[in-house]
Amino acid sequence: MKKTLLSAAVGAAILGAASAASAGTLQDVKAKGFVTCGVSQGIPGFSNPDDKGEWSGIDVDYCRGIAAAVFGDAKKAKFVALSSKDRFPALQSGEVDVLTRNTTWTISRDTSLGFNFRTVNYYDGQGFIVKKSLNVKSALELSGAAVCVQQGTTTELNLADYFKANNLQYNPVVFEKEADATSAYDAGRCDVYTTDQSGLYAIRLKMKAPDENVVLPEVISKEPLGPAVRQGDDQWFDVVSWVHYAMVNAEELGITSKNVDEMKAKGGPDIKRMLGSEEGTKIGTDLGLTNDWAYNIVKLVGNYGEVFERTVGPNTPLKIQRGLNALWNKGGLQYAPPIR
Repeated sequence: MKKTLLSAAVGAAILGAASAASAGTLQDVKAKGFVTCGVSQGIPGFSNPDDKGEWSGIDVDYCRGIAAAVFGDAKKAKFVALSSKDRFPALQSGEVDVLTRNTTWTISRDTSLGFNFRTVNYYDGQGFIVKKSLNVKSALELSGAAVCVQQGTTTELNLADYFKANNLQYNPVVFEKEADATSAYDAGRCDVYTTDQSGLYAIRLKMKAPDENVVLPEVISKEPLGPAVRQGDDQWFDVVSWVHYAMVNAEELGITSKNVDEMKAKGGPDIKRMLGSEEGTKIGTDLGLTNDWAYNIVKLVGNYGEVFERTVGPNTPLKIQRGLNALWNKGGLQYAPPIR
């Protein structure tokens, strides 16, 4: 969601990233006994701690899926809350093994930052939230508005581009921290707040009067959100990527956390191959894991649809429809290569 601009300090850390990756992240993770995931500082539905410090959300469950694949135990995951500013140095330095923190995949991050992206666990786009009392139905009606935005992010650049392209005027009200920007909007210091639409729904839940705020229909950018790892470690890159692909394939094949044992015993060849019960399969060991890696993901965390529904779906406070995040054969963009 928050997309911090490249800085000299971040760029200088790339040498450290190459060194950290070359050590073999999967081996390091196995040796320490848990996977360390960089997450947000608190976005409901994506990565958010409760009063007891227990984390939940779609990005959190991705991390737990990695732990399930590597250890056969979804609880062997440690979460490090990172700001937009701190997330990239934390991954580059090796403080975290993977960034599962609502981060947009862009060419600069995929190249000059020294990261690798492959999977998208949530297709998103930047939007706007306003008070209902403004009686605004479209972002095209926002000329002259004061807009709260987080400083030093591509969200800020997208905002400028959108208003310029539509010949609209606006007054930016910038804050270093997301929490300060949203608090200012909630207190009436600005007319509008902008970030990714999923974040807008999550932030609205924390406002003093959530029902008095409305998310406008315009989506002004493409925001493919997914995990990032350091370049130079193909094995770890494969493990992190195939965790997502296993969840998507499981949903497509009708494998759920409730029926996975039955499917493992009685399913067809493609299901048995995926779940590790096909005789002679080496898919798991080729990844550096056990052959029941995908079974463990589905059994302990769930398929992609299960995770979506319990974290951000229509029956959660966020009430987000699948939309672009539906399976490819149901009108969405979620598509996974075959496991064979």
